[in-house]
Amino acid sequence: MQDDAWSPPPVLLTVDLVILTLREGRLHVLVVERGEAPFQGMPALPGGFLNHDREEILDAAHRELNEETALASSWVHLEQLAVYGESNRDPRGRVVSVAHLAIAPGLPDPVAGTDATDASWVPAEAVLSGQVELAFDHRRIATDGIEHARTKLEFSSLATAFCGEEFTIAELQQVYEAVWGTELDTRNFYRKVQAAKGFIIPVGTDRRSTGGRPARLYRAGPKTVLFPPLIQPAPPATEENPNGEEE
Repeated sequence: MQDDAWSPPPVLLTVDLVILTLREGRLHVLVVERGEAPFQGMPALPGGFLNHDREEILDAAHRELNEETALASSWVHLEQLAVYGESNRDPRGRVVSVAHLAIAPGLPDPVAGTDATDASWVPAEAVLSGQVELAFDHRRIATDGIEHARTKLEFSSLATAFCGEEFTIAELQQVYEAVWGTELDTRNFYRKVQAAKGFIIPVGTDRRSTGGRPARLYRAGPKTVLFPPLIQPAPPATEENPNGEEE
Protein backbone atom coordinates (compact mmCIF):
# COMPACT_ATOMS: atom_id res chain seq x y z
CA MET A 1 0.00 0.00 0.00
CA GLN A 2 1.45 3.32 -1.07
CA ASP A 3 1.70 6.16 1.41
CA ASP A 4 -0.32 9.30 0.77
CA ALA A 5 1.59 12.00 -1.03
CA TRP A 6 3.41 14.42 1.27
CA SER A 7 1.98 17.90 1.62
CA PRO A 8 3.54 20.88 3.36
CA PRO A 9 2.31 21.67 6.89
CA PRO A 10 -0.16 24.57 7.21
CA VAL A 11 1.91 27.48 8.51
CA LEU A 12 0.73 31.08 8.16
CA LEU A 13 3.08 34.07 8.03
CA THR A 14 2.37 37.55 9.37
CA VAL A 15 4.26 40.80 9.72
CA ASP A 16 3.93 42.84 12.92
CA LEU A 17 5.21 46.39 13.38
CA VAL A 18 6.76 48.09 16.40
CA ILE A 19 6.34 51.73 15.35
CA LEU A 20 8.12 54.27 17.55
CA THR A 21 8.09 58.05 17.59
CA LEU A 22 8.58 60.91 20.05
CA ARG A 23 5.53 62.88 21.16
CA GLU A 24 5.88 65.72 23.66
CA GLY A 25 9.36 64.52 24.53
CA ARG A 26 8.28 60.94 25.36
CA LEU A 27 8.77 57.68 23.49
CA HIS A 28 5.48 56.31 22.14
CA VAL A 29 4.52 53.07 20.40
CA LEU A 30 1.61 52.69 18.02
CA VAL A 31 -1.17 50.25 18.90
CA VAL A 32 -4.41 49.39 17.11
CA GLU A 33 -7.68 48.08 18.49
CA ARG A 34 -8.46 44.73 16.92
CA GLY A 35 -11.74 44.72 15.05
CA GLU A 36 -12.16 40.97 14.79
CA ALA A 37 -11.43 37.71 16.61
CA PRO A 38 -9.24 36.57 18.16
CA PHE A 39 -8.77 39.21 20.89
CA GLN A 40 -11.42 41.46 19.35
CA GLY A 41 -11.39 44.88 21.02
CA MET A 42 -7.92 44.44 22.54
CA PRO A 43 -4.93 46.65 21.75
CA ALA A 44 -2.31 45.03 19.51
CA LEU A 45 0.61 45.96 17.32
CA PRO A 46 -0.25 46.82 13.72
CA GLY A 47 0.24 43.92 11.33
CA GLY A 48 -1.34 41.32 9.14
CA PHE A 49 -0.90 38.25 7.00
CA LEU A 50 1.52 38.00 4.10
CA ASN A 51 -0.12 37.84 0.69
CA HIS A 52 1.18 34.67 -0.88
CA ASP A 53 1.03 35.95 -4.44
CA ARG A 54 4.80 36.58 -4.48
CA GLU A 55 4.67 39.44 -1.96
CA GLU A 56 8.06 40.01 -0.32
CA ILE A 57 8.15 40.23 3.47
CA LEU A 58 9.54 43.78 3.52
CA ASP A 59 6.90 44.84 1.00
CA ALA A 60 4.25 43.36 3.30
CA ALA A 61 5.64 45.41 6.20
CA HIS A 62 5.41 48.60 4.12
CA ARG A 63 1.87 47.66 3.04
CA GLU A 64 0.70 47.02 6.59
CA LEU A 65 2.29 50.26 7.77
CA ASN A 66 0.11 52.12 5.30
CA GLU A 67 -3.06 50.02 5.52
CA GLU A 68 -3.26 49.78 9.30
CA THR A 69 -2.24 53.35 10.14
CA ALA A 70 -2.46 55.44 6.94
CA LEU A 71 1.16 56.47 7.57
CA ALA A 72 3.38 56.99 4.55
CA SER A 73 6.30 54.57 4.73
CA SER A 74 8.66 56.20 2.25
CA TRP A 75 10.27 58.35 4.95
CA VAL A 76 10.04 55.85 7.82
CA HIS A 77 13.09 53.91 9.03
CA LEU A 78 12.03 50.26 8.70
CA GLU A 79 14.09 47.19 9.58
CA GLN A 80 13.44 43.56 10.39
CA LEU A 81 13.47 42.95 14.13
CA ALA A 82 13.03 39.22 14.84
CA VAL A 83 10.96 36.14 14.07
CA TYR A 84 8.39 34.79 16.55
CA GLY A 85 7.10 31.30 15.96
CA GLU A 86 6.05 29.62 19.20
CA SER A 87 3.39 27.01 18.48
CA ASN A 88 0.83 28.51 20.91
CA ARG A 89 1.25 32.20 20.15
CA ASP A 90 -1.92 32.41 18.04
CA PRO A 91 -5.19 30.53 18.73
CA ARG A 92 -5.92 30.35 14.98
CA GLY A 93 -3.12 27.85 14.42
CA ARG A 94 0.58 27.86 13.64
CA VAL A 95 1.29 31.50 12.81
CA VAL A 96 4.84 32.80 12.47
CA SER A 97 5.42 36.54 12.76
CA VAL A 98 8.29 38.44 11.15
CA ALA A 99 8.36 41.56 13.30
CA HIS A 100 9.74 44.89 12.07
CA LEU A 101 10.86 48.06 13.83
CA ALA A 102 9.71 51.36 12.32
CA ILE A 103 10.89 54.80 13.45
CA ALA A 104 10.09 58.29 12.21
CA PRO A 105 10.00 61.82 13.66
CA GLY A 106 6.82 63.55 14.76
CA LEU A 107 4.39 61.01 13.33
CA PRO A 108 0.81 62.32 13.19
CA ASP A 109 -2.27 60.85 14.80
CA PRO A 110 -2.86 57.54 13.02
CA VAL A 111 -5.97 56.45 11.17
CA ALA A 112 -7.05 52.83 11.63
CA GLY A 113 -7.71 50.69 8.59
CA THR A 114 -8.59 47.17 7.38
CA ASP A 115 -9.25 44.96 10.45
CA ALA A 116 -8.49 47.64 13.08
CA THR A 117 -11.24 49.79 14.61
CA ASP A 118 -8.95 52.35 16.21
CA ALA A 119 -5.28 53.33 16.33
CA SER A 120 -3.46 55.45 18.88
CA TRP A 121 -0.08 56.35 20.31
CA VAL A 122 0.65 54.87 23.73
CA PRO A 123 3.63 55.80 25.97
CA ALA A 124 6.23 53.08 25.62
CA GLU A 125 6.48 52.71 29.39
CA ALA A 126 2.79 51.80 29.59
CA VAL A 127 3.43 48.90 27.22
CA LEU A 128 6.68 47.81 28.89
CA SER A 129 5.08 47.78 32.35
CA GLY A 130 1.99 45.89 31.20
CA GLN A 131 -0.29 48.80 32.09
CA VAL A 132 -1.56 48.49 28.53
CA GLU A 133 -2.19 44.79 27.85
CA LEU A 134 -1.55 43.73 24.25
CA ALA A 135 -3.02 40.78 22.37
CA PHE A 136 -1.04 37.69 21.36
CA ASP A 137 2.65 37.96 22.36
CA HIS A 138 2.79 41.59 21.25
CA ARG A 139 4.05 42.90 24.57
CA ARG A 140 7.14 40.73 24.13
CA ILE A 141 7.59 41.92 20.55
CA ALA A 142 7.16 45.57 21.55
CA THR A 143 9.63 45.13 24.42
CA ASP A 144 12.17 43.56 22.08
CA GLY A 145 11.71 46.42 19.62
CA ILE A 146 12.19 49.12 22.25
CA GLU A 147 15.23 47.37 23.74
CA HIS A 148 16.68 46.97 20.25
CA ALA A 149 16.28 50.71 19.65
CA ARG A 150 17.88 51.52 23.02
CA THR A 151 20.90 49.36 22.27
CA LYS A 152 21.25 50.48 18.68
CA LEU A 153 21.34 54.13 19.76
CA GLU A 154 24.68 53.42 21.40
CA PHE A 155 26.50 52.17 18.32
CA SER A 156 24.62 53.56 15.31
CA SER A 157 23.09 56.74 13.94
CA LEU A 158 19.54 55.45 14.57
CA ALA A 159 18.79 58.46 16.80
CA THR A 160 18.65 60.71 13.73
CA ALA A 161 15.65 58.68 12.47
CA PHE A 162 13.64 60.25 15.32
CA CYS A 163 14.61 63.76 14.13
CA GLY A 164 13.54 65.86 11.21
CA GLU A 165 15.78 66.54 8.25
CA GLU A 166 17.44 69.34 10.24
CA PHE A 167 17.78 69.34 14.02
CA THR A 168 19.73 70.81 16.90
CA ILE A 169 21.99 68.88 19.26
CA ALA A 170 19.49 69.66 22.01
CA GLU A 171 16.76 67.91 20.00
CA LEU A 172 19.09 64.96 19.41
CA GLN A 173 19.74 64.78 23.14
CA GLN A 174 15.97 64.67 23.75
CA VAL A 175 15.84 61.54 21.57
CA TYR A 176 18.42 59.75 23.68
CA GLU A 177 16.77 60.85 26.91
CA ALA A 178 13.31 59.73 25.74
CA VAL A 179 14.41 56.35 24.39
CA TRP A 180 16.78 55.57 27.26
CA GLY A 181 14.45 57.04 29.88
CA THR A 182 17.14 59.05 31.64
CA GLU A 183 18.48 62.60 31.73
CA LEU A 184 21.90 63.29 30.24
CA ASP A 185 24.49 65.92 31.04
CA THR A 186 24.30 68.46 28.21
CA ARG A 187 28.00 69.33 28.02
CA ASN A 188 29.06 65.69 28.17
CA PHE A 189 26.53 64.73 25.49
CA TYR A 190 27.68 67.55 23.20
CA ARG A 191 31.29 66.45 23.58
CA LYS A 192 30.50 62.81 22.80
CA VAL A 193 28.39 63.67 19.76
CA GLN A 194 31.12 65.89 18.34
CA ALA A 195 33.70 63.14 18.96
CA ALA A 196 31.73 60.67 16.81
CA LYS A 197 33.03 61.84 13.44
CA GLY A 198 30.52 61.69 10.60
CA PHE A 199 27.55 61.21 12.95
CA ILE A 200 26.02 64.63 12.34
CA ILE A 201 27.02 67.48 10.01
CA PRO A 202 26.29 71.23 10.42
CA VAL A 203 24.06 72.60 7.68
CA GLY A 204 25.46 76.11 7.82
CA THR A 205 22.36 77.85 9.16
CA ASP A 206 21.05 78.52 12.64
CA ARG A 207 17.54 78.35 14.03
CA ARG A 208 16.29 81.55 15.61
CA SER A 209 14.61 81.19 18.97
CA THR A 210 12.90 83.64 21.30
CA GLY A 211 15.70 85.08 23.39
CA GLY A 212 19.18 83.66 23.74
CA ARG A 213 21.61 82.66 21.02
CA PRO A 214 20.45 80.96 17.79
CA ALA A 215 20.83 77.17 17.85
CA ARG A 216 23.07 75.60 15.22
CA LEU A 217 21.33 73.13 12.91
CA TYR A 218 22.66 69.72 11.86
CA ARG A 219 21.64 66.86 9.61
CA ALA A 220 22.47 63.16 9.65
CA GLY A 221 26.02 62.45 8.51
CA PRO A 222 27.33 59.63 6.31
CA LYS A 223 28.44 57.39 9.16
CA THR A 224 25.93 54.77 10.31
CA VAL A 225 28.27 53.22 12.90
CA LEU A 226 29.33 55.45 15.80
CA PHE A 227 32.91 55.48 16.98
CA PRO A 228 33.40 56.08 19.77
CA PRO A 229 29.93 54.83 20.75
CA LEU A 230 27.52 56.72 23.01
CA ILE A 231 27.09 54.24 25.83
CA GLN A 232 23.80 54.23 27.71
CA PRO A 233 24.39 55.29 31.32
CA ALA A 234 23.68 52.78 34.06
CA PRO A 235 20.38 53.32 35.90
CA PRO A 236 20.62 55.15 39.23
CA ALA A 237 21.25 53.10 42.34
CA THR A 238 18.22 52.01 44.37
CA GLU A 239 17.65 49.88 47.44
CA GLU A 240 16.85 46.92 45.19
CA ASN A 241 19.80 47.67 42.89
CA PRO A 242 22.47 49.35 45.07
CA ASN A 243 25.17 49.29 42.37
CA GLY A 244 22.95 50.84 39.70
CA GLU A 245 23.63 47.97 37.34
CA GLU A 246 21.40 46.72 34.55
CA GLU A 247 19.19 43.85 35.66
